[in-house]
Amino acid sequence: MENEKYKTTIGLEIHAELKTKSKMFCDCKNDPDKKSPNVNVCPVCLAHPGVLPTINRQAVEFVVKLGLALGGKIPEHSKFDRKSYFYPDLPKGYQISQYDEPLVSGGILNGVHLTRIHLEEDTGRLQHGSKNSSLVDFNRAGVPLMELVTEPDIKSADEALAFAKELQLTLRYLGISDADMEKGQMRVEANVSVSKGSELGTKVEVKNLNSFQSVKGAIEYEVKRHIEALEKGEKIVQATAGWDTVKGVTYIQRIKENAHDYRYMPEPDLPPLEITADVLERLKRDIPELPSEKRVRFVKEYGLSETQANTLSFDRDIAEFYEETMSEKEKASAELVFNYLTSDFLGLVNAAQITPKESKITPAKFADLLDLVEEGTLNSRKAKDVLKEMWETGLDPHDIKDSVSQITDTSALKETVIKIIEANPKAVEDYKKGKGNSLQFLIGKAMAELKGRGNPELLRKIFEENLN
Repeated sequence: MENEKYKTTIGLEIHAELKTKSKMFCDCKNDPDKKSPNVNVCPVCLAHPGVLPTINRQAVEFVVKLGLALGGKIPEHSKFDRKSYFYPDLPKGYQISQYDEPLVSGGILNGVHLTRIHLEEDTGRLQHGSKNSSLVDFNRAGVPLMELVTEPDIKSADEALAFAKELQLTLRYLGISDADMEKGQMRVEANVSVSKGSELGTKVEVKNLNSFQSVKGAIEYEVKRHIEALEKGEKIVQATAGWDTVKGVTYIQRIKENAHDYRYMPEPDLPPLEITADVLERLKRDIPELPSEKRVRFVKEYGLSETQANTLSFDRDIAEFYEETMSEKEKASAELVFNYLTSDFLGLVNAAQITPKESKITPAKFADLLDLVEEGTLNSRKAKDVLKEMWETGLDPHDIKDSVSQITDTSALKETVIKIIEANPKAVEDYKKGKGNSLQFLIGKAMAELKGRGNPELLRKIFEENLN
């Protein structure tokens, strides 16, 4: 909600489950979506007395890799801390997290400055039943969890939404998290404040927003609520709120805790972390081209519009398939490749629920098909037919096109034209009376007779010659 009298300030805290093989501090399988409850558990992640955690090296490197990609500072020394609070799905009664020495400080994404990125463990999952009962599943307990905290640079729900989407895309490009919000792999918390002057207002933190729609809706509602309260002279209380997706409103859960409420202390069972220059150099080499960089290059290198570049970069597999097709094609334009890839080809991919790389159509074969379209050997309709057969068989388009190629032989087309004229005297009469649609009707009849293999422009010419 825009209101020139008020200043809206938003900071985000975003959690993402990391795609490691094992959990953060034990060797249990990292599979929080396991349907059978309490299967991927052990004495460590269940917090049995006397057990000792060990640090998941891959999880540490994933967070450092993200920090490097976003221009953050990686300190030589870092450590883990105990964050104490009680909740039924937190086995130890505290969470192993990071407080004053995180793995990453600073950085920037989408024009928003980052405060920090740190590493911690996820909690279990509660399942609330009937008769005031709840069940707890510890399969998720101990899963590596990255938390990214932004500076309060964001001014609107739309900016917050754009940031969250860009982070999700970046995590996927880096291969460190699938960040699927529907599965709880990425959760957003928004700190929202509104004030009249230059000073920051009292913030309210809206927790566990698990969809982009919720991120936008919750922030817009909270901004509106703050403004309405300030208009009435009411005081905003610093608190933690939830978001009711059904009612479309926030609700206060508890008065906000401060850092001292968590009684942070250095984790005594884990050694300090040391990130060497060799490790940093290796991780830097492993960072792929990020989506923001890819979009700029696609516009510059292929002449695509910003919208087209955004569409391609939304999925790394699709972007790579496009690039490989462009490197293989000889005649097809960048526009033609984009159009066929994002419509017909992706339609087949999405229907089959696979990735482009898993299909039988390689970028080279796809490029060959589009070259045939560009040179006029195949019209759009026939290209779709060839594409479908390529999808089913994996054959080269050159091996398929003859069976579905256009009939361009004038004498063969003329026979069909004469046949259609004789069979449709009413349409012929209408044509001679100047009704233009009748010619298109006759051409359609001829195309049906030829099973779509006729050349429409050549048919039009032959019809006109024989009707006048």
